[in-house]
Parts: sequence; structure tokens; C-alpha cells
Amino acid sequence: MVLDLGLPEVDGLTVLDRWRKAGVKVPVLVLTARDSWSDKVAGLDAGADDYLAKPFQTEELIARLRALIRRSSGNASAELVARDVRLDTRSGRVTLAGEPVKLTAQEYKLLSYLMHHKGKVVSRTELIEHIYDQDFDRDSNTIEVFITRIRKKLGADLITTIRGLGYSLEG
Repeated sequence: MVLDLGLPEVDGLTVLDRWRKAGVKVPVLVLTARDSWSDKVAGLDAGADDYLAKPFQTEELIARLRALIRRSSGNASAELVARDVRLDTRSGRVTLAGEPVKLTAQEYKLLSYLMHHKGKVVSRTELIEHIYDQDFDRDSNTIEVFITRIRKKLGADLITTIRGLGYSLEG
């Protein structure tokens, strides 16, 4: 979550404090024009996981968001690994036993999401919400098509179908 502190009706720190008290555990990066050290301390103490003051470089924002996503899923490295498959979140490269594998953008997004949630069951609905806009036809079988393509490229047993629940990527 990227949160600006200068919201129109309620201050961003108040929103953040309410989220944390309600048990919302989503990683939060505060993005604001408030750049004093005391503002940064207040933001982090309110529950922000990172704080970035304006002006900023887009590349830095993206790198910080990637780091938050890695940490929130228990990964400290920019490289995700499952068996012989390696996915580098910085470069977008995927390799199988050291050999590059070409994936479409949607296949990459799906594989990346499963690798960030390695060992957990991820529902079809969760994958659809991660990959597509809200107006996507949820009855479409594209997730199944992408899973089939990924299995062909990376090995049939990498992604397990859990009947009635979703998919799991084994490590």
C-alpha cells in the first residue's frame, strides 16, 4: 500500500494508525512531501514499513516497493527460488537450471505471485485479482491456460492443483 499523508479529509497517519489497530498487516510505504526527521519517525512509529519523501525518483519508489513485497512474503533476496527455477524480481528474468525461460507478461505475474507465496494455497480468484483489472471476466479459464503454459515451460510438477481451493507452488 502506498499512502500519502496529505489526504483531504483524514490525515494519513490517522488512517495508518486505524489500520494497524484494526489488525491490517499489509505493508505500507508512506509517500509524502513531509520530509523532516520528526515526520519520518512519526510515520514509522504509526506503523509504516517505509517512508519516502517527495521529490523522489520513480526507480527508488519501485525498488522500495519490491523490497516491501519481498519482506512481507518472507524473502530477503531479489531472487525467488523454487527447485531449479529462479526468478529475479529486479531484471524480470526467469531461468530453469540456469537456462533462460521466456514467459509472457501474464505468465510472469502469475509465477511471481505463486513464488512470493511459495508453499501456500493461492485461490484462482486471488490470482485473477492480482493479474487483472476489476472488470475482468472471472468465469474465464485464462488462469488455467497460464498454469498449463508455465507447467510446459518449467515442469509439470512445479505447480500443484489443490482441487476446489487453488494452486500451490512447491519449493
